[in-house]
Amino acid sequence: MKLSERQKEIINILQTSKNPISGEALGDRFGVSRQIIVKDIGVLKAFGIEIISTNKGYKIDNSKKLTRIIESKHEDSAIKDELNTIVDNGGVIIDVFINHPVYGVIRKDLNIRSRNGVSNFVKNMTISTPLKNLTDNVHYHTISAKNSESLESIEKALREKGYLN
Repeated sequence: MKLSERQKEIINILQTSKNPISGEALGDRFGVSRQIIVKDIGVLKAFGIEIISTNKGYKIDNSKKLTRIIESKHEDSAIKDELNTIVDNGGVIIDVFINHPVYGVIRKDLNIRSRNGVSNFVKNMTISTPLKNLTDNVHYHTISAKNSESLESIEKALREKGYLN
């Protein structure tokens, strides 16, 4: 199971909004009921998105760090290049996760900040199979960066290389 386009857009809206957004307002924006939004928020929370429910709506606390979830798809041979692209553009790879159709969300914390960290991770991968192989190469990374420009740069570079799904 993958994140839907609506769920990805909900993340973007909540990350960029300074104020909480009600489920009703999100539902109106996407042409769905508030209950569908509640289910989407539940799925996003299961994926590890730290969405806060307030009496005025939903929000993501961006005061601690700028993070973004990217959906990626590539062959095993591209793992090192994908991760290097993220760190070379100022990102930190917080984790990797998949949404397995039977087992649900399977997540591994990575905290990779440099090419050296990427090399160590790839070296350790030789003794195991990447999570992405359980879901037809589709996987997600939570990435963080010091500012939104860095996050945009990371996404642009990954998109140009064809890694974003």
